[in-house]
Amino acid sequence: MGECIAKSLEENVNYLNERLKTDKNFDILYHSFKMGDKQGCYYFIDGFCKDEIMQKLSEFFMKMKDEETPGNAYECIKKSLPYPEVSKGRKWDEIIIQILSGVIVLFLDGQEECVYIDARTYPARNVEQPDKEKTLRGSRDGFVETVVCNTALIRRRIRDNRLIMEMTRAGNVSQTDIAVCYMEDRVNRKFLNEVMEKIQSIQAEAMTVNQESLAECLYQRKWYDPFPKFRYTERPDTAAAQLLEGNIVIFTDNSPFAMILPTGLFDIMEEVDDYYFPPITGTYLRISRMLISIASYLITPLFLLLMMYPEWIPESFSFIQVKEEIHLPLIWQFLVLELAIDGLKLAAVNSPNMLTTPLSVLAALILGEFSVKSGWFNAEVMLYMAFVAVATYTQTSYEYGYAVKFLRMISLILTSVFGITGFAAGLILYLFAMVLNRTVSGEYYLSPLIPFHGKELYRRIVRTQDKN
Repeated sequence: MGECIAKSLEENVNYLNERLKTDKNFDILYHSFKMGDKQGCYYFIDGFCKDEIMQKLSEFFMKMKDEETPGNAYECIKKSLPYPEVSKGRKWDEIIIQILSGVIVLFLDGQEECVYIDARTYPARNVEQPDKEKTLRGSRDGFVETVVCNTALIRRRIRDNRLIMEMTRAGNVSQTDIAVCYMEDRVNRKFLNEVMEKIQSIQAEAMTVNQESLAECLYQRKWYDPFPKFRYTERPDTAAAQLLEGNIVIFTDNSPFAMILPTGLFDIMEEVDDYYFPPITGTYLRISRMLISIASYLITPLFLLLMMYPEWIPESFSFIQVKEEIHLPLIWQFLVLELAIDGLKLAAVNSPNMLTTPLSVLAALILGEFSVKSGWFNAEVMLYMAFVAVATYTQTSYEYGYAVKFLRMISLILTSVFGITGFAAGLILYLFAMVLNRTVSGEYYLSPLIPFHGKELYRRIVRTQDKN
């Protein structure tokens, strides 16, 4: 067999049965029928097409009369079939991908073209509010693992002909569907072309971990750069707002997350609740989030520095000094608790729901009260690390939380070893890591602060009232 199908139905069926191994794959099915005076056969994947649909199609084909099946079977089926998504194909590689994607592929004897009938229904869970991005107001829907459902949720919010959704594939083996969404009149065309070229040139075998595989193919980050270059969201309203800002939103099949790019620090600091409340409340929430992020980085290295130089503590703040005897050096207490907090997170993620609450109470008792009483940790250290742990959840981006965590640990170590010089070095490292960083589009990570754009920076910090 060549690259394209033959006129003989028997040859095509034998070739496909060999390529698809229908004798071994129980879920790859084919059914022979007679459509008028022509012998036909169609292939489909069990589970992607409902039984009722297949029954209706079989009845439709078998009821067609000889005079209703002219030489061009594709045109006949397209005019008569009650399914709008009908197309044709000739090349075997594309035909096999379509079958494995769930499309019904129809072959007729004497025809050098097959017919694609897109009547698939992917298994999907209910559209419900995501656990990580809950909101007090606003919609309660969220993305699911099916691309078509996710793009429909965007279309529902942006009913504009300038919204473009291009479908492509990546992964030589997985052939993962990827939808690239953008506003035609607002997107950066140069950056869009770069993204599309990179997606089309991906040579990976499979998109094993969905968007992370795609992200690594789109942007070759330095291994020591922990700051997130992409923003992920499960909320359709957030993705729609980013599209209207001129950003690109990418969906991959089997993932309930939308990938937003380019992404800078001020994009990460924004949350949907900022816009569901009045401007003054939204501004307060946004500024609070920024201040808490800075405090989560500074509080433990600064406390360690003051404990090393207690004479710098004003008399009115003398209560912050450690009262009990220090058995384990403070630097080791902080580092052990940084690791312990991650251990608790992993335990919470992997614990069954029915055991999460009892384990949380047990961990709080053992690691909290008894660890202080036993002398392993001081109460002040536990207090500041508790603040850091809670402050991490004020950001929706896990990646940004860990970026701050890594820089905080480096600052703790430098402060412990070099004192005030180490603290200053850690602070300079933090600032340089932010200032010199770039987004995937080449812009500064701190834009519009660097380079400075007053009006845009004001809009990013202050939640202004929408006048449109």
